[in-house]
Amino acid sequence: MSNLSDNVIHNRKLPDVSRYRRMVPFIWLPYSLFFLLTPVFEHASARRWLETGIGAVFLFIFYFGLFWSKKPWNWFCLAGLTALGLIFIPSNPSAACFIIYSCAFVPFMVQRERTSIKIILTIIALSALEIRLLHLSWAIFIYTGGFAVVIGAGNIFFAQRNRANEKLRMAQEEIEHLAKVAERERIARDMHDVLGHTLSVIILKSELAGKLIDLDPERAKNEIRDVEQTSRQALSDVRHTIRGYRAQSLTAEFKQAKATLETAGLTVTSEAGEVNLTPAQESVCALIVREAVTNVVRHAEARTCSLRLAPLNDKCLIEIQDDGRGCNGIEGNGLRGMRERVEALGGTLERESTKGTKLIIQFPLDSAKVAGIL
Repeated sequence: MSNLSDNVIHNRKLPDVSRYRRMVPFIWLPYSLFFLLTPVFEHASARRWLETGIGAVFLFIFYFGLFWSKKPWNWFCLAGLTALGLIFIPSNPSAACFIIYSCAFVPFMVQRERTSIKIILTIIALSALEIRLLHLSWAIFIYTGGFAVVIGAGNIFFAQRNRANEKLRMAQEEIEHLAKVAERERIARDMHDVLGHTLSVIILKSELAGKLIDLDPERAKNEIRDVEQTSRQALSDVRHTIRGYRAQSLTAEFKQAKATLETAGLTVTSEAGEVNLTPAQESVCALIVREAVTNVVRHAEARTCSLRLAPLNDKCLIEIQDDGRGCNGIEGNGLRGMRERVEALGGTLERESTKGTKLIIQFPLDSAKVAGIL
């Protein structure tokens, strides 16, 4: 019962709910079969089976309603499920599973832990009162109350953890959004700074050359030469700026990667040894580190991550390891892109997923093999 539907947690259905979460209601439904034990063992009459069947129908209505309905109907379903248990317990002690279901759902419907505890204790108290007034066996209460307390208390923990994870996910999405906005603004400022003044000069000189063609052809030629030189310089500035967007230095990329991972809440160890890299190699390595760190933040669900850069027998070694959930599936575009870049350097990329994910990247420190990559 620890991972109930997101609809129970947030009282709404999420469009991107996973297949596993959509299957959760059916995974926990078999517990309702306990309701049939007493009629089976007591060889119940047809009338008794009819009453049991009607109870089972209402059980399904209230049970699935708790997963799929919104406020206030989910509370109506919880009350109905509890009432159904109280109605059937005197004639069918196995109906105690309804009370356990109710206590299991409460933590996912209430935000505050104290409120969840109060509601769970109230449901258990109602069961105890009924058992007391109807002089039923206290073994029923021990079974009902014991399991209800254990499962309800456990689900309080899981519900709070799920809410914390959801808040973290939303915070990460907001950080990514703000980072993209800031990057667009930076690019806009850089383009304005790089091209704004230069293009203004080109326009003025072009207009001046057009006016001087008939009056002073020699001066017009000089102005056109200035326009050509200014245009070439502008093109060079644009290329330099774009290279800066593609990748920064490897040292700076390691620092940025460490900061990004720590911002995402991971414990990071970073080791960057002295490795003599060509500009092309350094650019490719920076891109690889950036992509790998992005994958850790977005997909790994890790707590720790280690980054290592070191020379190894005339080779460059890069290791990026996390303790997340690992991945043995088909390579995505990001990992495939990293592999292609490494292979272009004449190296290899290995992925280990036994404990988390570990990327091992090696390539020879030979500048001839990277000529023309960028």
